[in-house]
Amino acid sequence: MSTDPQPPGQERPYPEPTKAGTIPFEYPSTGLKGGTYYLVFGDLSSGKRPLICLHGGPGAGHNYILPISLISKDYDIPVVMYDQVGCGKSTHFPDKKNDGEFWKPEVFMDEFENLCSYLKITEYDLLGQSWGGMLAGNYAIDRQPKGLNKIIISDSPADMITWVSTANRLRKELPKDVQETLTRCEKEEKTDTPEYEEAMMVFLNRYCCRLNPWPEEASATMANLSDPTQTTYMTMNGPSEFHVIGTLKTWDIREGLKKITSETAPGGLLVMNGYYDEAQDETLEETEKYIKDLGIFLTAE
Repeated sequence: MSTDPQPPGQERPYPEPTKAGTIPFEYPSTGLKGGTYYLVFGDLSSGKRPLICLHGGPGAGHNYILPISLISKDYDIPVVMYDQVGCGKSTHFPDKKNDGEFWKPEVFMDEFENLCSYLKITEYDLLGQSWGGMLAGNYAIDRQPKGLNKIIISDSPADMITWVSTANRLRKELPKDVQETLTRCEKEEKTDTPEYEEAMMVFLNRYCCRLNPWPEEASATMANLSDPTQTTYMTMNGPSEFHVIGTLKTWDIREGLKKITSETAPGGLLVMNGYYDEAQDETLEETEKYIKDLGIFLTAE
């Protein structure tokens, strides 16, 4: 029998956060003031390099990545996660809803640096899932942060065109009546109707969460994304994973990935996805093509 820790999941109780609260955040270019809700699992003063987690969406919130908190319990590694502004328990900035000039990756890069400064984190490993992985790559390229050690990119594309192309390929595998409903609602601009949402759930049940019923954490994240006061997903992405009409429509960091080297992430880079995943292999192959030093550090110290 294996002595390895059991895989994370709803059958294992998560540790209680050792610290949680809201960090003041002011976006420099606008002077807007708000707050970032965060949780810390483990001891940031232990001397061990923490793992900071970036959730997806945009606008998904931290709920569905809570299983990662078990790393603090199993391996004594501090784990930090937070709700990015625009969703969850962080400030939503409702006046900026549908403001494409405001909701860009730069907002979230500044928020991340503000989080690290507030928690006095100078060295860290970074895990980004879906949009969070896009943000992690964008951040590493644009800011070349000094304290970054390892990067984990989970289920994330390097450009939105490949992502949408892949999503539409998966869409063609849905039942014909579901495809017809999606197409008709998009053509009639009725993507906010229960009919469209029901058809989207068929897709999500195949490529987002295959458990039935969904775990509480996944349902909470879906509630974050459908919250009418949430300001990021529709503005940055659009009504669905394959109908991307927001500010991320032309997002592309492929050429910039050449700037992520062994100096940028000395601990290495791990790129991963799942078999039943929106981020199919072709989305990750784009990353591998463009990164000069691709290191797998599963056994790295």
